[in-house]
Amino acid sequence: MTRVPLVVLSSIDPVLREAAVFGLAVDSAGTTVLRYDISEDPGELRRTVIVQGEVVEDLRAPLAHACASCAIREDAIPVMASLVDRGKCDSLVLALPVTAESHGVSRTLARATASPGPLCQVRLASVGALVDVTTFEEDLLGKDRVCDRGLGFGQDDERPIAGALVEQVSHADVLLVHGHAPTSPRASDLLDHVRAADGVRMASIHETDLRTLLRLSHDSERADARMDPVFARPHGGSMDQGAWTIEVATPHALHPQRLVNSVESLAIPGVRSFGAFWTPTRPFTVCTWDAAGGQLYIGERGTWGRIPPRSRLVITGVGDGREALMETFRLVSLSSQETERGLGEWLGAPDPLDSWLGAREIHSAPGDGAA
Repeated sequence: MTRVPLVVLSSIDPVLREAAVFGLAVDSAGTTVLRYDISEDPGELRRTVIVQGEVVEDLRAPLAHACASCAIREDAIPVMASLVDRGKCDSLVLALPVTAESHGVSRTLARATASPGPLCQVRLASVGALVDVTTFEEDLLGKDRVCDRGLGFGQDDERPIAGALVEQVSHADVLLVHGHAPTSPRASDLLDHVRAADGVRMASIHETDLRTLLRLSHDSERADARMDPVFARPHGGSMDQGAWTIEVATPHALHPQRLVNSVESLAIPGVRSFGAFWTPTRPFTVCTWDAAGGQLYIGERGTWGRIPPRSRLVITGVGDGREALMETFRLVSLSSQETERGLGEWLGAPDPLDSWLGAREIHSAPGDGAA
């Protein structure tokens, strides 16, 4: 049985997404486009089905979940299954709501398309991100929130534009880039600094043959690895125009109080930083770091397991500031003398990170698996 190929598209730009949807629907015979939108007020999910430029379905329903990705997944899977069962398409394009993350959706689609899932007649071909290189630097390094641009999934959606953008480009198999690198050279370099190392950069959707995207095969495990803060690495990108990426790393833990005191010096405006670290108060816990658009998220991601604990951040920016960031990281890290004293003095001590991460679980031994 020939499986119907599916392409998932994400974007932070409504104009760029609409141009892509229109181009695909008109120029690609046999392709059915499902476009989803989420209104800010009231919370409403809108599904549009487009075939050869004609809207054949346009439905609205109350947003059933605070998680927009959950709502889309619950609606899109049965709709696509029905379209395929009725023989209504040779290929599918799922256009996600503007600013929606592709990672969670594609993981669910990967499970649904595996036998005997509800979409086993469908093959997840590729995940693409639509990017405008002419606005990329401001979008990545600026402080706009999705609500500032009317692109939120509710009135309380204050996600940074930069966070939505970097999630899309670092997860995508293919980047469909609008605009010309020669006119925005530093922004073009920045894009290469933060995109997936194994992703493919292509011309805009107007210049790309959809058949190229349909011939690919999305690897969910590989895509998950791109998003794993434990394995964050710099992976290229020219620095000739002033864009840069540094890796600050140590096998030592970060001092929890010094980290709290210095967090504003590490998560500074105008940089993107991502990675994982450990502290002597939480020696078995993978602590994650994700900063973009002037917002910082610190969380937990399981235990280190068989991986030796380490602290590493990958930081991308432009202009000056690299040396100060490296020095701050050095000062926040435990010194060799502090490390040699062991963990005994820390395990019963108050943890300044409790206000961010919640109360600790005291482990007697590392966990069984890697984070």
